[in-house]
Amino acid sequence: MKKGIFTTLVVFWCGLIFWFSAQPAVESAKMSHSVGKVIGEVLVPDFKTLSAEEQEKIAEKIDYPIRKTAHTMEYAVLGGLLVLMYGSYGIIGKKGMAYGILTGVAYAMTDEIHQLFVPGRSCQVTDVLIDSAGVLFGSVIGVLIFISTVKQRRR
Repeated sequence: MKKGIFTTLVVFWCGLIFWFSAQPAVESAKMSHSVGKVIGEVLVPDFKTLSAEEQEKIAEKIDYPIRKTAHTMEYAVLGGLLVLMYGSYGIIGKKGMAYGILTGVAYAMTDEIHQLFVPGRSCQVTDVLIDSAGVLFGSVIGVLIFISTVKQRRR
C-alpha cells in the first residue's frame, strides 16, 4: 500500500516540476514577479505608497531569490518523497538516501535539458546545483521522517 502511495506521490511531484519547467520564460517571470510584489507588500514598509516604478524595482530585486528558493523547495520535496518511496521498498539507510539523491539529481539534470526546448528558457548548471542542494536537504528530512516513523512503531 505505502509503495503505491509514495510512488504515486513521486510521479505526481515530478509531473508538477515538469509542468513548472514547461512554462515559457515570460509566464514563469510573471508568476515569480507577482510573488515578489506580494512579498514587497508584506516586508517593505509603506510599499503600497511607493510609485509603481519603485514597486517594480523592489519586485525585480526579490524575483531572483524567489525563483531560486522555489527551485530548492520543489526539489527538497522531491528528495524527501524519493527517500520515503525507496524506504517503502525496503531500501533504507545510506543506500536509500543515496538512491534518493542520485534519482533526484538525475531528474534535475533532465529537467534542465527539458528547458532547452521551452521558449525563453535555458539549461543552467547553477540550477542543477541549486536543485541538487534541495534534493540533499529533502533527503535528509525524508530519512529523519522515516527513522522517526520506525521508532514510533517499535514502541
